[in-house]
Amino acid sequence: MAKKFYFHGKTLEELQAMSLNEFIKLLPSRQRRSLTRGFSEENRKLYDKIKKAKQGLFKKLIKTHRRDFIVLPEMVGLIIHIHRGKEFVPVMIMEEMVGCYLGEFAATRKKVAHSAPGIGATRSSASASVK
Repeated sequence: MAKKFYFHGKTLEELQAMSLNEFIKLLPSRQRRSLTRGFSEENRKLYDKIKKAKQGLFKKLIKTHRRDFIVLPEMVGLIIHIHRGKEFVPVMIMEEMVGCYLGEFAATRKKVAHSAPGIGATRSSASASVK
C-alpha cells in the first residue's frame, strides 16, 4: 500500500482546498516571504496557464523560464517544461515537490566526465613519446 502524503500535517486534498494565503502560512520562511510579496508579472502569467491547464482549457505544453516559481498544490499532476539554459526539461509535478522551487528539478550543470590524462599531465607521461 502506498504511503499517504502529508505536508505539515495536511493531506494533498486539504492543501488543494485551501486558499493561497492559508497555504503560504505552512511554507518555510524563504518561500513564505516570496509569495507574500505577490506574483511578478511573469509568474502571474505562468500561474494563469497552470489554472487553465487544470481546468482543461489550456491544451499546449506549459513551458517556462521561471525557475523561481514555487510548486503549489494545484500544480500536482501537471507536466511543466522548465528551461535549464539550453533546452526545456519536462518535469512531472508530484506531491513531494510542493513548496520547492521549479529550478530544483531542472539541473543547469551536467556531470563532469573526465577521460584519460593528457600528455604532460603527470611526470611519467612527460617522457612518453608523442606519435
